[in-house]
Amino acid sequence: MDESSSSDAGGAALRRATQTIKQLRAQLAQQHDSGPIAVVGVGLRLADGINDLDGYWAALVAGRSLIADMPRHRRWPFEDEWDFLPTHGSFIDDALYFDPDFFGISPRAAQAIDPHHRMLLEVTWEALAHAGIPPGAELSQSVSTFVGVNGSRGYAEWGPQQIDPHWALGIGHGFAAGRIAYHFGLTGAAVALDSACSSSLVAIHHAVGALRRGESEVAVAGGVNLILAPGSTEVIVQTGALAPDGLCKTFDARANGYVRGEGCAMIVLKRLADAERDNDRVLGVIHGTAVNQDGRSSGFTAPNADAQRRVIEAALTDAGCKPEQIGLLEAHGTGTSLGDPIEVSAIVAALGARNGGKPLHVGSVKANLGHLEAASGVVGLIKALLCIRERTVPPLAHFQTLNPRIDLEDTAVRISGHTADWKLEDSGQLAGVSSFGVIGTNAHAIVGPAPAPTAAIPPGGEIPPPAWNRVVCVPAFLGDPPSPS
Repeated sequence: MDESSSSDAGGAALRRATQTIKQLRAQLAQQHDSGPIAVVGVGLRLADGINDLDGYWAALVAGRSLIADMPRHRRWPFEDEWDFLPTHGSFIDDALYFDPDFFGISPRAAQAIDPHHRMLLEVTWEALAHAGIPPGAELSQSVSTFVGVNGSRGYAEWGPQQIDPHWALGIGHGFAAGRIAYHFGLTGAAVALDSACSSSLVAIHHAVGALRRGESEVAVAGGVNLILAPGSTEVIVQTGALAPDGLCKTFDARANGYVRGEGCAMIVLKRLADAERDNDRVLGVIHGTAVNQDGRSSGFTAPNADAQRRVIEAALTDAGCKPEQIGLLEAHGTGTSLGDPIEVSAIVAALGARNGGKPLHVGSVKANLGHLEAASGVVGLIKALLCIRERTVPPLAHFQTLNPRIDLEDTAVRISGHTADWKLEDSGQLAGVSSFGVIGTNAHAIVGPAPAPTAAIPPGGEIPPPAWNRVVCVPAFLGDPPSPS
């Protein structure tokens, strides 16, 4: 073989090898860029001592309102400021308590760590344990962390005038995710996100994307919201967005604003194929997610019905499903007289114009919990998974009469203050979850049941939570706060 023939043969072999590599990359991309994501673990911390799925469901199906007046010990050390502000909401009694010894954190450092970050550490531990993943173990997989948080600036009001290194590390926004990755040895991306009220559902959207792209094998995602200082409430009061009676009356004719709430939730995600391979307990499946922006609308903070419709349609496309497959819509549903009708019009346009066909049940957990802001999306998604598990639609708390600005004529949308069976033969089997940020960033997710019955517990069993030895962690120079009553 002469030199030119050898060169031609070598070039052809190289082209074939290059083509093979391209095909393999395309197959890998197709495998990672689509497909359902399994929810295999949940950690939860809500008002009234709710810290697990059964407690959460019991409150939902009973139509309970967890709204109460802010406990006196939670007004410390700003009692005088709170005297002039609305104090209704859903509150976590022990939000200022933490177990620093468990995480190997010194008392001084723990005092400077924002309670949002401290609660995220404990709840992430509980979520991993619920999934049967030993928290803190050297994980063989790459694990990503995506956290929605936007209220952490409030803790800065507790600190010294001269910020020392402990405070700089304790209240920095990005440390909400970085601290989780550090303490649990997670080597995937660790990102703290702030898109206002849609933060936690946007975090889940990014976690789904990281798994589909093969950037990580496991992801933890969710959000947290605490009301630690009066400054943020004072700003919201000035907007007129809070309900004077302290109740969130979503979709009701009496709707006149929302009420604030506290909570933290983290979910553990894996690609469904991997979860099935590992015989994981699958609590539910995320089929598709989407995020968009209002762009230029009637006002910077005004909701945009067209953008809300488009984000739902984009999530349907991502999930590869049709509108009639959605039987439940967990709405953003803040309980404002203007925002509620705009959202329902978007729901009807995207899902509900079925001319009296399969019913589409619509509700919002904000009527029970108030608006958990950065944590609201993940808490709504967990509610949707519980509704799928129980095949039941909980009552919409405080609902009496439909807002007259909402037109449901010739639609399949059902809004009710009563519990309803979610009949598979009469309605779609999937649920949609909406979360909209006041900055205009909208998120939507499509969730459904596990494709087949799965084990009642993870393969290695649920890891029991530690006997948390929580102590109050506040700046030492402020003295001791009142104890929870």
